Amino acid sequence: MSWNSNSHGLPFLPGYTFPDVTKSTFSRPQTLEYKNGHALPRRPTVGIGQDPLLSELLSQQEMNEFVFETSDVTYGPCAQSLTEEFIPPYVNLDKKVLHFYAYFKENILYSPQEVYRIRPVDIYYYLENDSMCIVEPVVENSGLPQGKRIKRQRLPKNEYGACYQWKDLNLGMDLEVYGYKYRIVQCDAFTKEFMKNEGILLNDPEPMPVDPYSKRRENPQPCYTTPSEFDRKYQFLTMDRKVLRFHALWDDADSLYGGTRPVTIQYYLVDDTVEIRAVHEPNSGRDPVCVLVRRQKLPKKIKPNCVLETSPEEVDEYFSPKDFQVGQNLRLLGHLFLLYDCDGFTMEYYQRNYPEIEMKPIDVPDRLGEVPPYNGFGSLEDSLQNCLSLIPKPPKKDVLRMLENNHKELRYSARLNNNNPDDKGRHFILSYFLSDDTISIFERPARNSGIIAGKFLKKMRVPKPGTTVDKPEFYSPADFAIGATVDVFGHRFLLFDADEYVLAYLESNSSQIPHQTIESLRQKLGVGAANNQPTDQNVATILFSTTSRSLFLYFRVGFLFYFEMINCSN
Repeated sequence: MSWNSNSHGLPFLPGYTFPDVTKSTFSRPQTLEYKNGHALPRRPTVGIGQDPLLSELLSQQEMNEFVFETSDVTYGPCAQSLTEEFIPPYVNLDKKVLHFYAYFKENILYSPQEVYRIRPVDIYYYLENDSMCIVEPVVENSGLPQGKRIKRQRLPKNEYGACYQWKDLNLGMDLEVYGYKYRIVQCDAFTKEFMKNEGILLNDPEPMPVDPYSKRRENPQPCYTTPSEFDRKYQFLTMDRKVLRFHALWDDADSLYGGTRPVTIQYYLVDDTVEIRAVHEPNSGRDPVCVLVRRQKLPKKIKPNCVLETSPEEVDEYFSPKDFQVGQNLRLLGHLFLLYDCDGFTMEYYQRNYPEIEMKPIDVPDRLGEVPPYNGFGSLEDSLQNCLSLIPKPPKKDVLRMLENNHKELRYSARLNNNNPDDKGRHFILSYFLSDDTISIFERPARNSGIIAGKFLKKMRVPKPGTTVDKPEFYSPADFAIGATVDVFGHRFLLFDADEYVLAYLESNSSQIPHQTIESLRQKLGVGAANNQPTDQNVATILFSTTSRSLFLYFRVGFLFYFEMINCSN
């Protein structure tokens, strides 16, 4: 039973209708059905509550069978007509593409060697939806942006909105798309067969023109330039990472706040380039600029200042290694440089390749400037630190030498060499300390001499007579021969004896000691005179005595420190 207004006899007005509580499906029914690819209205079906007369209606298929049914008895059997199945065009023409070969001319501007280029392309026409695509084949190392020129789309034919169709394409025609003219010259076999079946007569194919630029690349013109005799590849393989380094002074006195500045000139043999680097000095007041002239090839002759850059064709000659000579002035880029020294590799390179060039280093003025004279307080190195920095630092010592030669000393017997009769009986012990090249003099006590014995000279370095204060020359073991005179601040000491350890040490370092000094000790001591070598027993005795003396000094210093602590506590 249908719950509506007609069943109850009520008017079809708001408030007089009742919903069907038994209805569970609220979806809208499909009113169309597809038959042979066409949408047709669907015939309603008989359901609950429908008119029973409609259920008696025959279906369309049953009606067709009654209409077209004929009696086999009267007319005999007849062949049934077969209807063709409908296939949409997007299914029938799927993956069917017309392929044409074409080219276009590209004009080349501002080139004296070529006027135009021929660039081939492939034109694809998709029959499925009448879209087209233009692709340029990629040529390796061509330097041109190649690939897909026009993506797949319907290409406009004119300004009225019409698009190209497959009927508009043929061989030997110009296809104008977005300002470019593509000349169609050929097509593939499928395209020919398709056009033939559709009744379109294709024109005769045309040959693809030859690109003049590619032809010139395949057959290059002969070059009449005389090749260089110098092999750059050989120079790179043999001279890579080999640099000539010169120490020079830059005369910059003409500029404001200028002067003489130290620089380093580096010549790279791999490509004949030159680089000039500044040597930064502490407290110079200048910016720490590292590179004054970047690495480049320097011409010997430069153009006037009005020319900003010089092309390689305008340069007659560049600087070469034979133009650099230590001790000579060299003008680079208009600036004067004095080459005063070079490194070891540079010296060997010139001796091997340019033996006629003399590489002799020269002395240059001291870069410290005006140093005040030595005032006598402290050592010379310690006083010099006050001139180098505002807060002086202690001078650096050779710690390795001090550790190797700790408690090693050379002891000599000496007496004063003068005409004073009171000094004839005085005997001294001159000790030379190998750890820091210092000398101390101790006077032996003599009974009833009237002279206080003990320390005559504290431990210090003693300069040789005749040397300057700025560049002093100090005594060394090579100067202490038997019978030699040592001048110690105006006191002349004559050496007449020495320990056996002195001879053993000098013979172990005979390459640094004069032969006369060693011979004088051998004649005095008479040790190893037969074979000019100390015996093993003597060497062992010397080493034992030295070790014993060192241990005695350690214990003595320890006892003195102990007694000093006791006195301080009391």
